[in-house]
Amino acid sequence: MAKLYFYYASMNAGKSSTLLQADFNYRERGMRTMVWSARLDTRGEGMVRSRIGLEADAHLYDPETDLWQAIRAAHDLQPLDCVLIDEAQFLTRDQVWQCARLADEAGMPVVCYGLRTDFQGELFPGSAALLGIADKLVELKGVCHCGRKATMNLRVDETGHAVSAGEQTEIGGNERYVALCRKHFTSALAG
Repeated sequence: MAKLYFYYASMNAGKSSTLLQADFNYRERGMRTMVWSARLDTRGEGMVRSRIGLEADAHLYDPETDLWQAIRAAHDLQPLDCVLIDEAQFLTRDQVWQCARLADEAGMPVVCYGLRTDFQGELFPGSAALLGIADKLVELKGVCHCGRKATMNLRVDETGHAVSAGEQTEIGGNERYVALCRKHFTSALAG
């Protein structure tokens, strides 16, 4: 039976590289995958890219995308063996349920990769829905500068100082975010 998976972590924990490795493994065995990423993340421009240099073409979704319809249409033309979704924190609640439907009714595994929380320690809507209904939850480990597990995403300004307010979503990489353990996240915001 196909399942809905959610691989979550802080920034810089290898979510995209894990997705790309899974995609490679399926394709190496002659299986067909479909890779998706958020249109909101303009750094990729139709690609999933990892910090270690791996990349793959991706279909783009936004809040209006009906994933059930789009993926099911592709599956009807040529059966898919797996769907892989990067930046899954940006999925809507309805899209998460569409992914569950793909697993339950279309019989294809859907593997989502994303952040659990934002720069204020709040759940993203897509992550909240995935944590609630995914069949399998897998935490990938990031590392804080102290060596502890990084679970938080600190947003920083141009000078490297902590940012504690603003919109939930601001696209950026290492220049805007630092993965930290909760202790160092809390002290950075207090400091």
